[in-house]
Amino acid sequence: MRLREETEFRPKPMITIGDRPILWHIMKSYAHHGLRDFIVCLGYRGEVIKQYFLDYRAMSRDFTLDLGKGGAITLHESPAAEEEDFRVTLAETGQRAMTGARIKRIEKYVDTDTFCVTYGDGVSNVDIGRLLAFHREHGRIGTVTGVFPQSRFGELLRDGSRVVEFNEKPLMHDGCINGGFFVFSRKFFDYLEDDDGCVLEGKPLARLAKDGELMVYEHRGFWQCMDTMRDLEMLRSLWTGGAPWKVW
Repeated sequence: MRLREETEFRPKPMITIGDRPILWHIMKSYAHHGLRDFIVCLGYRGEVIKQYFLDYRAMSRDFTLDLGKGGAITLHESPAAEEEDFRVTLAETGQRAMTGARIKRIEKYVDTDTFCVTYGDGVSNVDIGRLLAFHREHGRIGTVTGVFPQSRFGELLRDGSRVVEFNEKPLMHDGCINGGFFVFSRKFFDYLEDDDGCVLEGKPLARLAKDGELMVYEHRGFWQCMDTMRDLEMLRSLWTGGAPWKVW
């Protein structure tokens, strides 16, 4: 609802920053660190995401359409064309399914012992390589990236009624929050349920933490989610001025 004017006719991951959907930005970040095999959990208006990838090559190139030959298409070389070596599985995980249920429903497509999970509405310059190394070193089932987002408000440091320091929109230092960019072993699927009401951030992660199987990787660099129009406008402004999440 907070992004209704953008999401009425398309899913949130397809909102554009620059001329690309935020989903593309997230995938580019992973690909920069060598992860190019993606599974996209589809729900609301999932057909828009399917069409985007089906048309990806044609939409990034000049092409000739021969209507007299059954609609044969010839794609032309284009200096501006970007050929991504992504492998993308588009999985219908239900219109009303919550986050945990969606992950459970793509279990059959995960063919590795370790896999990454993130949301479709946040960008970061987190070092995925170091995140994976941290996960492998501690040997637990799960890792969550803890981030320290920028406060929306100025911070006043006081001595009684006198302001001794003023910081405009400082980073939060009193605690980190869940920034997504998870890493899990396959054992995590046992904590999930194939039920629409299974929320990743509810019982599954709570149980994982209680069992001593969830570790946090601290990231103090750039991270920003896209929850509101204000967030979107900021990300678009940052993109034109040199996006801090553009590591590729």
